[in-house]
Amino acid sequence: MLKKSVTAIAAAAGLLAAFADTSTNTSANGTVTPEIKNPWKQSVTAGLTLTSGNSDSLLATIKYLADKKNATDEFSLDADAAYGKANDVKNASSVHGFAQWNHLFSERAYGYGRIEGLHDDIAEVSYRFTATAGAGYYLIKEVNTSLSTEVGPGLVTQKLEYDDPRTYVTLRLGEKFEHKFAPGTRIWQTAEILPQVDRVQNYIVNLELGAEAALSKSFSLSVVLDDTYNSEPANGLKRNDVKLVSGITYKF
Repeated sequence: MLKKSVTAIAAAAGLLAAFADTSTNTSANGTVTPEIKNPWKQSVTAGLTLTSGNSDSLLATIKYLADKKNATDEFSLDADAAYGKANDVKNASSVHGFAQWNHLFSERAYGYGRIEGLHDDIAEVSYRFTATAGAGYYLIKEVNTSLSTEVGPGLVTQKLEYDDPRTYVTLRLGEKFEHKFAPGTRIWQTAEILPQVDRVQNYIVNLELGAEAALSKSFSLSVVLDDTYNSEPANGLKRNDVKLVSGITYKF
């Protein structure tokens, strides 16, 4: 199941990257040639993750981020994986990724589509795939500061380790803030809630707080706090999982 999750996340990210990178020009003789504009900004982070909640563990982590913006579209890719010991007893791994496309209708208003996948041994999530689409708006959109909100319907398909697969309709409410102090130095915060439409007592909340400080033009130090609350976790598990991730980031 881990291999299936990785394959699905990688395929979705690859499709979005291909779409974002390629536009076409038609020459006088009708030949269509690809043209690349506004290159991706990419980074890789390697570090360690401390977890608490359903497990006290220390995991090795690697994370890939990429984003691309032009006058009408914004693309974001995120993929991360962790592996290590949970409670000093068993091996534990997690794989997570998302791809999002925003299409701007004005300077601040946009529509978005987002797909996300997760496999998490500690939370006993064999797989969870979420697809959402909706509307977003930049409450603040300045050179160094941005604040946006998003809302839209979606579909969640998941299998917890000892449960049957299930699919349900959700409503995603999201928010994202970022402030840049200098190149390579920033703070950010994201939050989202995904309640099941016909059973609102079943919901997931994801919260992330992060800080990054530049060490050089290409390298920086980052610290991220991730908090996930699942109102209906796998049998016998706690609802809340907290991760503290620290690492060195290389940008290219």
